[in-house]
Amino acid sequence: MFKKEVYIDRRKRLRKEMKSGLALILGNSEASYNYPANTYHFRQDSDFLYFFGLDIPDFVGVMDIDNDKDYIFANDVDIEDIIWMGSQPLIKDLAAKVGVENTAPYTELSDFLKGAEKEGRQIHFLPPYRGDRLVQFNQLLGYEVSKVKEMASLELIQAVVKLRSIKDDYEIAEIEKAVNIAYDMHTTAMKMCKDGIVEREVAGTMEGISLAQGGPVSFPIILSINGQTLHNHYHGNTMTKGRMMIADAGAETTMHYSSDITRTTPVGGKFNDRQKAIYNIVLEANVKAIEAIKPGIEYREIHFLAAKIIATGLKELGLMKGDVDEAVNAGAHTLFMPHGLGHMMGLDVHDMEGLGENNVGYNEKTKRATQFGTAYLRLGRELQSGFVLTVEPGCYFIPELIEQWKNEGTNAEFINFDKVEEYKNFGGIRIEDDILVTETGYRVLGKHIPKTVEEIEAICAS
Repeated sequence: MFKKEVYIDRRKRLRKEMKSGLALILGNSEASYNYPANTYHFRQDSDFLYFFGLDIPDFVGVMDIDNDKDYIFANDVDIEDIIWMGSQPLIKDLAAKVGVENTAPYTELSDFLKGAEKEGRQIHFLPPYRGDRLVQFNQLLGYEVSKVKEMASLELIQAVVKLRSIKDDYEIAEIEKAVNIAYDMHTTAMKMCKDGIVEREVAGTMEGISLAQGGPVSFPIILSINGQTLHNHYHGNTMTKGRMMIADAGAETTMHYSSDITRTTPVGGKFNDRQKAIYNIVLEANVKAIEAIKPGIEYREIHFLAAKIIATGLKELGLMKGDVDEAVNAGAHTLFMPHGLGHMMGLDVHDMEGLGENNVGYNEKTKRATQFGTAYLRLGRELQSGFVLTVEPGCYFIPELIEQWKNEGTNAEFINFDKVEEYKNFGGIRIEDDILVTETGYRVLGKHIPKTVEEIEAICAS
């Protein structure tokens, strides 16, 4: 945990953003995966961590907006718990560590909330993302399970997004720890990327590094020689020379802050000429997009900067044609990069995605696009100092998408389909870094993870 003053200040600032009522923040419970006592590794709800800091199952936090009070509802352990888990602190002592003076057993929560509702006070809560939380709302307040999500408070969502979007120095330090763990994960993967190695050997080693240095991976590792599949979690292929390995992976710290890094490595440690040409196009898009980051610029604008760099490079190789600006406006580049440039990152690797991507990445000024590819941009709005985000351009040759566009004549004035046919077995390339928006520009977080052709080949050789 951070020092208690951090959590006191966060709750105080949230109350200032709200008009009235109670803000109810549910912590997570244990989740079983094949029988009740065999549970997944516990992961606390990120919003509960942000405001109440306690990384323990079955806790609920309440902020009373009107009376400037905070509460924690949870049950003290009994002797059976102690037998299996050892001595445990009392709820009131745990609450004191995060600056909460008012505690009560969980069994009193329902009456507390219903009493507030009878007084005409609104119960604000965030959209639940687990099925057991839907049931919990039914048990606590009698809400119909099918209607709970639509009853979530937009006022609370907007207040939480406003606070969590701006990372303080404590959070930035934690994210940098996560990036530094990812450095070890990715440099190890590069050294392992050899002919005859099975993907799971690399993915498993990367996950072990994360566990050994702090916490689990921040999301299931994406690692494959079939990089044209954007989120490829299958790790059963044997690596062979002539292929490339995309490794998209990050770590969580003990405080649950995330990193998210992608590197692409040639199997055997040497890029061939065709791979090198495409790789350097993506690298230029990555570097130039990072250099363009500063407060006040819409991230959507930086996304299109990267798209134009990729389109320009592909035109020089004969894969695209025509006017680059017109091609990007028409969405022709999305044949090769059918995803957004990046997303917010923090306690969640896609930070606050549970509160709704549009609530986090867009606003009244910046609306989400509907065009194929561009619609997948998770973050489009104007950047502010304190944002932490990813920059992850890519170039992919997806045979099914190529075939569909070719048959339909989609963007035929900008795509040289005969030339693209020669790349159907190419796979894909993605390069991703984690960036802090500063008051004057940007800072790349954590250790420099090799990403130029020369750096990657050198570390593979080592």
